[in-house]
Amino acid sequence: MRAFAALVPPQHAVDDLEDFLEPRRAAGTFRWSAPEQWHVTLAFYADVAEHRVDDLVEALAAAAARRRTTPARIAGGGAFPHGVAAKVLWAGLVGDDEELGRLAAGCRAAASRAGTRVDGQPFRPHVTLARIGAPQEVTRWVRLLDTYTGPEWVADTVTLLASHLGEGPRRRPRHEVLEEIAV
Repeated sequence: MRAFAALVPPQHAVDDLEDFLEPRRAAGTFRWSAPEQWHVTLAFYADVAEHRVDDLVEALAAAAARRRTTPARIAGGGAFPHGVAAKVLWAGLVGDDEELGRLAAGCRAAASRAGTRVDGQPFRPHVTLARIGAPQEVTRWVRLLDTYTGPEWVADTVTLLASHLGEGPRRRPRHEVLEEIAV
């Protein structure tokens, strides 16, 4: 199964960002991500064997136990690979970068302890807001997102989610919570 470890923002943070974006969405010709699926990916596991899920949960719990909670907020934005020819529009996550980085590293290391693989992308804390079919220039969207600062919340839970491709609304992924692990 496809799975990932993530920080899921609390509802008040999601609502605040949604209130900011909602009146502006029509101006973007993007595939907007559903707010109920917004998250910050700590580690992505492309192919977890069913019999390894419990091992992964156990390894994630051990990794989370070594970390401390940290204040966080969604603020700013950017685009991948860059604003001139973007494929993804995102909002940033501001917090204790060192602690968030260590949490992400622990979630990545948990994969090898559980006998599965993790993708090798560097950790860049963000919430994917939209995907863009053909690369396009989005620097004005990035500048707009740079004006946004959401409410503070405490990053205190690692959520392990399964991603079921094509099973969500409009054939998008459906995310299923497998486990919530306290930090």
